[in-house]
Amino acid sequence: MPQRVTHEDADCPVARAVDVIGDRWTLLIVRDAFDGIRRFSEYQRNLGLAKNILSSRLRELTAHGILEILPGADGSAYHEYALTPKGRDLFVLLVSLRQWGETHLFDTAEPHSVLRDTKSGKPLRKLQATDHTGRVVTSAETVVHKVGE
Repeated sequence: MPQRVTHEDADCPVARAVDVIGDRWTLLIVRDAFDGIRRFSEYQRNLGLAKNILSSRLRELTAHGILEILPGADGSAYHEYALTPKGRDLFVLLVSLRQWGETHLFDTAEPHSVLRDTKSGKPLRKLQATDHTGRVVTSAETVVHKVGE
């Protein structure tokens, strides 16, 4: 079997991030963690994922400090997975993916889940990239300065 290519030493932050969270199951596990899922059996039931794949993804998320393992809240022998501060920082990424999906993958009248603010009950405003003054910028108005340039 071929070796998995790693980007852990890449100069590009996107490549390094994709190395850690670029797998679809990984992102769905993180999504479920934000939705309050904490136990292996709950992840498996919700995702319909094979135990070996789920074990592997949870192990990787824990190794990268995105999830942490805690004793079961009910005092049982089972442990739980909880988002760390590093994991909670993925919230904006998931909101952005959600909003992209709402815009591009659903018909206008097609029902879908909606992420709402708990205080106002209203859907979140669309995320946008902004410059240091708060002005919205597009991809045409940005440039990546690569290492050594």
